[in-house]
Amino acid sequence: MAIAGASGYAGGELLRLLLAHPELGVGTVTAHSKAGDRLIAHHPQLIELADRTLEPTTAEALAGHDVVILALPHGTSAQVAAQLPDDVLVLDCGADHRLTDAAAWQRFYGTEHAGSWPYGLPELVRKDGGKQRDALPGAKRIAVPGCNVTAVTLALAPGLAAGVVAPDDIVAVLACGTSGAGKSLKPHLLASEIMGAASPYAVGGVHRHIPEIQQNLQLASGGAPVTLSFTPTLVPMSRGILATVTAKLSGDAGSVRAAWADAYADEPFVHLLPEGQWPTTAAVLGANTAHVQVTVDEAAGRVVAIAAIDNLAKGTAGAAIQSANLALGLPETLGLPTTGVAP
Repeated sequence: MAIAGASGYAGGELLRLLLAHPELGVGTVTAHSKAGDRLIAHHPQLIELADRTLEPTTAEALAGHDVVILALPHGTSAQVAAQLPDDVLVLDCGADHRLTDAAAWQRFYGTEHAGSWPYGLPELVRKDGGKQRDALPGAKRIAVPGCNVTAVTLALAPGLAAGVVAPDDIVAVLACGTSGAGKSLKPHLLASEIMGAASPYAVGGVHRHIPEIQQNLQLASGGAPVTLSFTPTLVPMSRGILATVTAKLSGDAGSVRAAWADAYADEPFVHLLPEGQWPTTAAVLGANTAHVQVTVDEAAGRVVAIAAIDNLAKGTAGAAIQSANLALGLPETLGLPTTGVAP
């Protein structure tokens, strides 16, 4: 397996997980501006790969691999993917192939739409009772979801599929770790700026994950239009997302929890916590798991659903490997940790 963009946070997490995978080995590792560097200079935690050198991200460097994972910036992976053979399994951790609506892509990303690939969120429940994993076995191109999207979708989709929440007034507020912004140097991510502070970003309906969340929730609701207010907040932790999502109650309050319990009863990576226990990002650190809880605020007439994920594990790298397992006919859970690191 080749990893393009291996010097970044997502690339490092992919390599960490792949080192424990019994069937998928690490082949070529590539980068752009860091090409020529030793991998360990950027990922000192990856001692087993200390002898690797980052090659330039070209189709030639990625050739000869059965599986290629692209951990590249938005807008760059489509060009690389177009040069890879059709019989190679390619997973895109960027946004280039997630959206089915070309107009939505143009509005939020401002470039030409590259088309859509099968979407790699296996646990996404559909109104017809099926799940997104049904689209992944045998696939040769897979779009890995956005990390914020995964958290919001897993938090609320069961309620929409069961009809116990309404799709027209959804509010999502997220606490997000700084690694979700990538590894590039940015003044607002300096330790002196982020430590001891929490700050919102992409406020007022401009965050690029909004159309992707709406796309997923519309699939869960059976196509009903979704109105979403989405506000992420940067908090002083390196990794993790805690998504608090509320929606209008549209069914019997007594049947709300059952909708989530039924949706996730057999899921190895999504866990509905016991009543009264709330998700925390510390419990999912390093694991390909989502912890979910749901309750009803009867005074407000709203359902409150909360999900915690590690943005680099279940939010990106773990999702890619989970989808690759399904596409290749391997056990879905192979090589993926479910136990978090705490404290």
